[in-house]
Amino acid sequence: MNIREKISIVLVGLGIILALLPLTGNRSFTVSPKRLVAGAFDQTSYFTTDQVARFIATEDTSVQLIDLRTQEAFSKLNIPGSISIPYESFIDIAPGILTGGNMKYILYSNGDIDANNAWIIAKGLKISNVYVMNGGLNDWFSTVMNSRFTGERISARENALFENRRKAGQIFTEINSLPDSLKRKYFEARHVAAKKLDGGCE
Repeated sequence: MNIREKISIVLVGLGIILALLPLTGNRSFTVSPKRLVAGAFDQTSYFTTDQVARFIATEDTSVQLIDLRTQEAFSKLNIPGSISIPYESFIDIAPGILTGGNMKYILYSNGDIDANNAWIIAKGLKISNVYVMNGGLNDWFSTVMNSRFTGERISARENALFENRRKAGQIFTEINSLPDSLKRKYFEARHVAAKKLDGGCE
């Protein structure tokens, strides 16, 4: 996507959001549109799919992925460790869940539009540590799931990148092939293991 397309999408999204947003209570925009647009084009507001793959491969507990697709789409498949906050419900649910701290909240959908609009909402409501996974699930599949090594030689950097993609892709496939009841048990077990490593109780 070129810069002109990105600017158009952000400005249209910002206009729609500001027009429809109920300006009451904890859902009032407190950040100027100029700052929001500037932030939307700051590369530090984004993570690449390779960066997200590394978070998945290393089971980084400082990251929380937010799936903005419908609940039905989420239940069919999602990036492991994601929670579902459908885009239509984001403005009502996000302020109570994305509570800051050291957690990095990474938004994704199929492409970029819903994630960028949700980012604008979150930032407009002064929710910090919110990011967008560039390219969404479409880029996840093309970059991570369909990653193949075809050359004769590979550099150390390329090897590390490929290994992260391979491991994250493997976790994605394994988790999404489980029935829903086993998915829940898997994530509950990971949560307990993380608490034990942190020295907490179950």
